[in-house]
Amino acid sequence: MHRLMRLGLVFLPLMICPSALAQHNSPVTPELVLRNILEGMPKGNKQEVRVLIANFKPGDKTPFHTHRFPVTLYILEGAFTLEEEGRKPEVVKAGHAIVMPARVRMTAYNRSSSEPLRVVVFYVSDPDTPFLDPIH
Repeated sequence: MHRLMRLGLVFLPLMICPSALAQHNSPVTPELVLRNILEGMPKGNKQEVRVLIANFKPGDKTPFHTHRFPVTLYILEGAFTLEEEGRKPEVVKAGHAIVMPARVRMTAYNRSSSEPLRVVVFYVSDPDTPFLDPIH
């Protein structure tokens, strides 16, 4: 009998206050990192979505290039330096995101001499479109 009373006292708050259980199963609330209205997205009936991870060693640089469609980056680690033709370099640090426009000549760097750079790349394009077009 004492065991039943103890067990009842343990579960009594949960029976009286069912919201106590609901707090443990609360919905995930996403954090908005970047919001941008884009031009130049693919317009066909099908689009290819790619998510890539780019790892830059200290001092690494991309080739001078363009993208056919906008590219979204989220910086996981380090600092990403973007140099677009005709603009000042832009530095984006870990925890932040950037959209790189389509058809703009650019290059990107890890300017650090000691820290790695890790980036998640989101690219939506017409199917089988190259990710970048090198400029020679």
